Amino acid sequence: MRGARPASCTLLALCCVAPATPGLAAEELRNWFNDPFFQVRAAIAGCPAPAGPFTDRKGFLAQSHRRAEKGTTAWLAGEAQRPKAYAYDEEIASALKAAFRDATDFGQSTLWVTVQGRVVYVEGCLPAGARPADLEAFVRRTANVQQAIAAVRLGPAGRVPYALMPPPAAAPGTAK
Repeated sequence: MRGARPASCTLLALCCVAPATPGLAAEELRNWFNDPFFQVRAAIAGCPAPAGPFTDRKGFLAQSHRRAEKGTTAWLAGEAQRPKAYAYDEEIASALKAAFRDATDFGQSTLWVTVQGRVVYVEGCLPAGARPADLEAFVRRTANVQQAIAAVRLGPAGRVPYALMPPPAAAPGTAK
């Protein structure tokens, strides 16, 4: 029959269109690996919250192998005392919380910290004229930090260089 489509083509088309249909809930983001994630400064109003370590299942699967391999490789090469790079993260997080609490550095900023396998990501907003390299140097002074990465917006109108936490979904039947 000319023009007729097999049922499998119709089903495939529905599967491809359905995720883009408004009103369907996106997959919940989770901190799958329980990475330390916390706010250390809150002086700039309106600074968008980063997604930090929160990801969907696809992101979780993409990270799994790399994370399993990361610490083991460094340990086997004699570059780490522990067989997992992520075993350092809670200690690093505690030390960073104390360092930010005890210092006045970056007091006019809004910042969140994520610790993942001895790498520290600092995301948020710095006032215009601040230097992200100074923030990275501050973080690197913490024991066991292998790398510090500052992804920050400079000034009130700068570009946000990090993934954002999506707004909470509205309950069905409520106005947005």
